[in-house]
Amino acid sequence: MEATIATILALLFLSFVVLGTYAAVKVVKAAKRGVDRTIDQARRTVEDTTLRAKSFGQLGAAAELARLRLALRTSMRATQDALQAGAVEDASLRESLDLFARLSAHGRELDEDLKRLEREPDKAYVAGQLPALTERTERITDSADALRRAARDRARRFAEDDLETLSAQIDVEAGALRHWTTTERTGSGTAGTAAPDPAWYEAAPGTADRGTRRPGPAEGPQAITAPEPRPAAYPWEKTARPESSAG
Repeated sequence: MEATIATILALLFLSFVVLGTYAAVKVVKAAKRGVDRTIDQARRTVEDTTLRAKSFGQLGAAAELARLRLALRTSMRATQDALQAGAVEDASLRESLDLFARLSAHGRELDEDLKRLEREPDKAYVAGQLPALTERTERITDSADALRRAARDRARRFAEDDLETLSAQIDVEAGALRHWTTTERTGSGTAGTAAPDPAWYEAAPGTADRGTRRPGPAEGPQAITAPEPRPAAYPWEKTARPESSAG
């Protein structure tokens, strides 16, 4: 018996050690990913700042190379962020993400070519390559911009459609809440005619002298108990009014 208890305790201890180790590894990996993201973001910021300074502070081919790299990086990053954010709610954008991944391969290749030319000492050769590089950059950025704008137009269109449907539903609900206006219009067409007493009409439908019926001794005013108020969940919510007391 004691050996069984010792075995169970050992297994429990071993399980706790394994779980603790697994949790520690997950925490370390998550922290490492966070650090890597921070380093990558800082590096991109430094590179963008450097390219912006070169594009404004230098002349000739060096400034044009910096301008092309900056335009490429800005367009690709904005498109990637837009597609990734939209794909969370719109699954059809996953195909657009696949297309963007293929476009990114061309963008990375172009960026490497531009970086190599930044270190090229032959400025005449660099100047001769600029027209073709400019055309490649414009083709890639135009495609990236087209994907980004289409994704934003799609999201805006869905939002407009949802708002239009919601407005129509609210109009219907508002008309239902104003049901007394229909009752008033119906009642105005029969002005001068006394409305029947609902209690009398239901109690004695077959009597001859319906207009002179009086309540018996057992009949009297009944107490009306108000329903318990429902606590409001939001600041704009008020206690719901029961349908039986509406109108």
